[in-house]
Amino acid sequence: MAEIGFIKGVGIWYKTELSTIRKNENSFLQPIFEAFTNSLESIAIFNEQNQSSEKGSITLKMYLTEDLFSANDKKCDFQKIEIIDTGIGFTDSEFERFINLRDDRKNFANKGTGRVQFLHAFDFTKIVSIFVDSNSQTGYKQRKLTLSKSDGFLKMNSIIRFDDEQEVSADSPLTILSFETVLNSKDKEYYESITAEEIKDQLIRHYLARFCENRNNLPQIKIITLINNEIEVELEIVSEDIPIPDQEIPIEIYYSRLNGSNIERTTNQELFNLKSFIIPHDELNKNAIKLVSKGEIAREIKLENLLPNDQINGNRYLFLLTGNYIDNKDSDLRGDINLVKKKDFKRINSDSLFSVEEILLEDIEDKANQTILQHYDEIRKKNLEKEKSIEELQKMFLLNPQTLSSLRTKINIGDTDDTILKKVYEADARIVAEKDAELKKQIENIEKLDTTSNDYQEKLSEGVAEFVLAIPLQNRTALTQYVARRKMVLELFDKILKKEIEKLTNGGRIDEDLMHNLIFQQSSSNPEVSDLWLIAEEFIYFNGFSESRLNQIEIQGIKLFKDSFTEEENRYLNSLGERRLTKRPDILLFPDEGKCILIEFKAPDVNVSDHLYQIDFYANLIRNYSNDEFQITTFYGYLIGESIEDRDVRGRVTRFEHSYHLDYWFRPSETVTGFDNRSNGSIYTEVIKYTTLLKRAQQRNKIFIDKLTC
Repeated sequence: MAEIGFIKGVGIWYKTELSTIRKNENSFLQPIFEAFTNSLESIAIFNEQNQSSEKGSITLKMYLTEDLFSANDKKCDFQKIEIIDTGIGFTDSEFERFINLRDDRKNFANKGTGRVQFLHAFDFTKIVSIFVDSNSQTGYKQRKLTLSKSDGFLKMNSIIRFDDEQEVSADSPLTILSFETVLNSKDKEYYESITAEEIKDQLIRHYLARFCENRNNLPQIKIITLINNEIEVELEIVSEDIPIPDQEIPIEIYYSRLNGSNIERTTNQELFNLKSFIIPHDELNKNAIKLVSKGEIAREIKLENLLPNDQINGNRYLFLLTGNYIDNKDSDLRGDINLVKKKDFKRINSDSLFSVEEILLEDIEDKANQTILQHYDEIRKKNLEKEKSIEELQKMFLLNPQTLSSLRTKINIGDTDDTILKKVYEADARIVAEKDAELKKQIENIEKLDTTSNDYQEKLSEGVAEFVLAIPLQNRTALTQYVARRKMVLELFDKILKKEIEKLTNGGRIDEDLMHNLIFQQSSSNPEVSDLWLIAEEFIYFNGFSESRLNQIEIQGIKLFKDSFTEEENRYLNSLGERRLTKRPDILLFPDEGKCILIEFKAPDVNVSDHLYQIDFYANLIRNYSNDEFQITTFYGYLIGESIEDRDVRGRVTRFEHSYHLDYWFRPSETVTGFDNRSNGSIYTEVIKYTTLLKRAQQRNKIFIDKLTC
């Protein structure tokens, strides 16, 4: 047995060896986990050797002390952490294994390097262990040890000091491990702020697999916080704290080997076990698949069908994957599972004569995710709903397929349409910003070109080519939104005509106002934000008015109609009980000096031929009673409805003809009579069905929509 004093390494140089076993930066509690695992295993060994059914106990104590400012800031100084267990203790065999750094003779696939996490986190780890010893007169002995990587220890090529051994009177084994003096300021801040509740929760999450296996046979586990050596909080982990698995599913996964440059499956396989939990979302912070090594959560792998924050019926899902293969792949840094990816497997075995068989990480992930979908119909359905929603939004708004593909892992199954669109547009905005910067860089490079250099033309051509390549990507988002809006309007137009919108599904009537507002909002005077392109592309660029009184229309600040009239003009404008200048044409557009476009809508169930002369009437008013400076002489009229009978239109005393190619009726230039010395004007008129209008607009926009959806 070792003598009292420093236990020097033999055949090992600790200063170098410790650097090969790095500090676990993923968890501040890793030293506690290592000590807690040792306690669990120590209790298990005691029960196995003594054929005992005693559950044993583990108590974790966090000691804090108040300082001068604690009353105000509620903060305390860290003193120490104690972990006390009733396991087998540091018997001769356990002590021998403990003092050898890489002794893996202990059960539970333990490599004996976990204690290095003590050294990386704390200046001193002190152990007092009482154990059964048949050679002792009392039946028990006590050993005291100190662990450290401080200079005083490493100068002696040691990390363990054997401080004392003596016979003691005791009733049962007991080991007290104390962590003292935190080495890292961040670790110290963490230990001073963590609560007993948080430690309890972390222990349950970390040892969930092991606790589930032993749910009804847990040791007594207590977490106690003491301030100035007085108990502040005392908690216990009991079986009711441990969630019950929803399902346990065996999984068989095949090994792979390299055959030439190809990876192929072998006939060898390993058995894994997938244990699933359905936990309320406020008790589980994220969905995950986690590998479990030797009863402890080791690492997370890819969960394909649920994002971390997804919820289904207020629950989240945790999947724990266990197996001997995972245990055997654990490393010196407990929980660092050495699973090989396909690309690394190829690289490692490419120069080898004999390919080593491995189970690949991608195969584990694929099989686990396939199994989850097979056994959880609600997850599969939610994903189908999400994909359908994304597909509908993509078609409706012509969303960039590449952007959507990049966001698949960021769109939650519970995301609303506006949330999905926001994520897409934010991603597009980032792309635009990157392209803006790229364009600016190209411009700056071109500006720096020296026209006198021999390679000027070559450099200029290269710069222009790169600039031109960047522009389509830069402008795609703006163009997509522009075309997507048109696509939505076309779809709405089609649904109105088919009575598929909510207002019409129960037998409502398609009135004139509904069609009017779709194309150009009533009482508006801004064609640029209208959908007049449904009739003709150029109409959105003209000055225009929708449902405005004739006598209130102004063009560039000047009233369209005169303020004063002759007696005869005034008589006519107000004759037969009518006030003709208060009438409201549906739409008036003024594309150029001396020209006017008149558009009238009729409800689909109204016989359009009864209104063939309405546009002529408005044209006559504008020709004869508008301000002299306008002198509008050329008119274009569009009478739009759905109930149009060819013989009604051509059978009236008119000159309307039918255009069979585009299915509309037109009247060539007709005279607009001028009175009181005003010259005659002319008017060209078309009578069009809404369905024809829709078909024309669809054909005009088809090329843009097809380009953006391919």
